[in-house]
Amino acid sequence: MLRETPSRVIAIGDVHGAADLLAALLAGLDDMSPGWPVYFLGDIVDRGPESRRAMDLVAATLAARPCSKLLLGNHDDWLLRFLEDRLSLEEALHWLAQGGGDTLRSYGVPPGADLWQSREHVLRHRPNHLALLADASLIERIEGFAFVHAGVDPARRLDEQTRHDCLWMREPFLSHVGHLDHVVVHGHTPLKDGRPVVTENRISIDTAAVLGGALTAVRVDASEHTVDFLQVRPRGRVAAVEPRRLDRGLGTVLDRPPSAVRG
Repeated sequence: MLRETPSRVIAIGDVHGAADLLAALLAGLDDMSPGWPVYFLGDIVDRGPESRRAMDLVAATLAARPCSKLLLGNHDDWLLRFLEDRLSLEEALHWLAQGGGDTLRSYGVPPGADLWQSREHVLRHRPNHLALLADASLIERIEGFAFVHAGVDPARRLDEQTRHDCLWMREPFLSHVGHLDHVVVHGHTPLKDGRPVVTENRISIDTAAVLGGALTAVRVDASEHTVDFLQVRPRGRVAAVEPRRLDRGLGTVLDRPPSAVRG
């Protein structure tokens, strides 16, 4: 049975194994926004120390909050293809150097294990993580808003976006000036000052959690036409945060009237 598309959603940016921050953010959301669906915008794993625990938290959230979704990030896709034995040796070595080694250590893979042993260890101890990744979305939308890991090609409709666009896009998306059919909520490109960014066509929420920044959530209520931001920093509490408004001559998503935000 098809699930109803929600009118309000919480989107969480790139976690990258920062499970303590994710646990703190989710606990705060339990108090502030109980029952709201959560869209995880990908890159749950790699680079940080606790990718396995971060994936466990995602799985628990999807079970506890109906209509929640995991959207695939490029790092999650590496792990997915590794577990499905679809990475070439060259790709596997590149992934290990880009944080995959940290991920395997978080699963308790013994030192010195080869790739086959590492894969079997993860599948034996967390078989549900493969299913979680295999079921992940590339792009989701609610009224007026699209959610994706990296971005979109502004020259194509949402239903024409490629897998590569959704997982890897930076340009020409980030520098594209002009309204799109949907406001695009995304991560992938770290904002090292720890503040989310809004323009006239996008909301960027990768606030570099794994680099000592913050983990950010944006609450989008399409029915009430409201957008607000929450984040948590290391050893801090969940708190509201003001985004950086990047006005490129067209105002920003937060300045537009509700009828325009709806797309």
